[in-house]
Amino acid sequence: MAFPHGLRALNHSDFRRFYFSQFAAQIGSWMQNVAQAWLVLQLTNSPFKLGLLATLQFSPVLLFSIVSGAVADRLPKRPLLVATQTTLACQGLLLALLVATGHVEYWHVAVLGLALGFANVVDQPARQSFVMELVGRADVSSAVALNSAGFNLARIVGPAVAGVVIGRLGVAPTFFVNSLGFLGVIVTLLRMKVPEPPPRTARATIFEEIAEGVRYAAATPRLRLAMGLVFVVSLCIFNFSVYVPLLAKNVLGLGAEGFGFLMASLGVGAVAGALTVGARASRYPSLRSMFAAATLSFGMLLGLGLTRRIEFAVPLLFFTGYWGIMLMASCNTSIQLQAPDVMRGRVMSLYTWVSGGVFPIGAFIVGTISQWWGVSAAFLWNGTVGLAALGALALWWRFRRD
Repeated sequence: MAFPHGLRALNHSDFRRFYFSQFAAQIGSWMQNVAQAWLVLQLTNSPFKLGLLATLQFSPVLLFSIVSGAVADRLPKRPLLVATQTTLACQGLLLALLVATGHVEYWHVAVLGLALGFANVVDQPARQSFVMELVGRADVSSAVALNSAGFNLARIVGPAVAGVVIGRLGVAPTFFVNSLGFLGVIVTLLRMKVPEPPPRTARATIFEEIAEGVRYAAATPRLRLAMGLVFVVSLCIFNFSVYVPLLAKNVLGLGAEGFGFLMASLGVGAVAGALTVGARASRYPSLRSMFAAATLSFGMLLGLGLTRRIEFAVPLLFFTGYWGIMLMASCNTSIQLQAPDVMRGRVMSLYTWVSGGVFPIGAFIVGTISQWWGVSAAFLWNGTVGLAALGALALWWRFRRD
């Protein structure tokens, strides 16, 4: 059975098995994200501490993702991914046990969030560059779009299920489910028959290789532009583990199930955006469409800053997810295709650094503004700053001299 054009990456059997096992694990991860945010609010009722947790969780990406990309270029990616997925499973299990036994405190959640960040900083560049080994250059745009769609479909299913489970059974079962989900990925990786690429002989130190990757990215104008767009959108928009629980609890007066519903509406839009990118015939998204998607997503933030009713918040979150993921998936595809095979891990680690590494900064800003002036002010601030930064990028691209 041959899959249609937009789903053509699923014609590769190893990618197909990896994709569906990852999707199941991502549902568990989103359940944990929702439960973790709700647990912190139960323990502390502090927007600042919720933002601080997100900062701790993503700080390793900010500090070490470029180094982990060089490591991913040197080591076989499949055993590296087995190690990271095992670590993530243990992190979820330990958190579940702490909650189930009634011993959990805020500092436990913070330390385990930091451990999660260290596992992810190795996992992300290895996993993203592993996709190219599974599908090849011809189908990488389809694979990137499918990964984005799966990630965000899990964002729909995971929070919706988590909201019901938390409301009826508490937060502990969500952490157990998350831990179990990684076992499927581990088994899939161990059973793969895809041949490992020959080991690369290192001719330079790891720091020289990092510098080589940074120089390549800095010397490629379109790659620089894609990284700039990812930076601005990641800093201002993708802080929803902080934004949405505060919007649900403090602005709209919703409980856990309402929070899950808001997260699900964001995820529905994100899946639609990812599938839109995957269905396109062209391999390289146009710059015009990338700037348009970023502009519209910042406009949705401004709308969220003004809304006080759930019937307006739901479509605004939907379109924030739609345009935001259209931009991110387009940039990811563009960066993957421009990266040489020998330094794809390093280039994708720069993408990880820009997309996830700025999250601690953005989360800290959102948490601090929300603590003092409310989450609505945080939406308005980030929407305004994002549009200003987008205008600066557009001017640089128009008048650049390379």
